[in-house]
Amino acid sequence: MADKNKKKRVTFKLNNPEAREVFLAGSFNNWDPSTRPLRKDAKGVWKAIMMLPKGTYEYRLVIDGQWVDDPDSPEKRLNEFGFYNSILTV
Repeated sequence: MADKNKKKRVTFKLNNPEAREVFLAGSFNNWDPSTRPLRKDAKGVWKAIMMLPKGTYEYRLVIDGQWVDDPDSPEKRLNEFGFYNSILTV
């Protein structure tokens, strides 16, 4: 039973050296694009680490104020705005 509440470390990455700021918005943070910034490393790769319980989540990236698809996400679902949310299963 304790396994059900156990959280797993998940790393989100985006290779975009030109971006000035990148945020993560999804079902895990009430789609708030200001609560989860990604940090850029010296190679221009943006990263964020989250601890998430098992489940399926939808998310999008917000790059310099524009909502965009995660180019590395193989699974996507059409959202109510006519764009695609990335799907993450933990």
